[in-house]
Amino acid sequence: MPADYAAVADVNRAAFGQDAEAILAARLRAEGYALVEMVAEYGNRIVGHILFSVLEIEKGTAKRAAALGPLAVVPEMQRRGIGGELIMAGLERVRKAGVDLVLVLGHASYYPRFGFSSQHGLRVASPYRGAGDSWMAIELTADALGDTGTAVRYPPPWSAV
Repeated sequence: MPADYAAVADVNRAAFGQDAEAILAARLRAEGYALVEMVAEYGNRIVGHILFSVLEIEKGTAKRAAALGPLAVVPEMQRRGIGGELIMAGLERVRKAGVDLVLVLGHASYYPRFGFSSQHGLRVASPYRGAGDSWMAIELTADALGDTGTAVRYPPPWSAV
């Protein structure tokens, strides 16, 4: 919701200690790439944010793919399950929107608990593929990666991160 955009930017700045993710979220939204965006509130304050953006599939059997990011929770509210709740609710929303495959570049010890796999990530060609175990994917529909793997193109706002 537009009234939340300043607070969302503040959450991203607080969580990452820089402007890059706040700028990424704003650009994805402004340029029409945002697919699902959600916030978490505590009291009357926005304390968490997640955004899923559309990815172009260049090769593969998946019909629709999305990138998860940024995911941010203000530092004083981290480790309380807020990020996890945003991920689970967001994955359900993108599944209902017809997304077959979600990709994330994130902490290798965090995202697997939600079903993301670096082994799946190895089967997806993108600019982030060389990021090791931090490059992960989750299939939201059975065999979304198919036998030949997948290639995706990230929208232009991602190149600034």
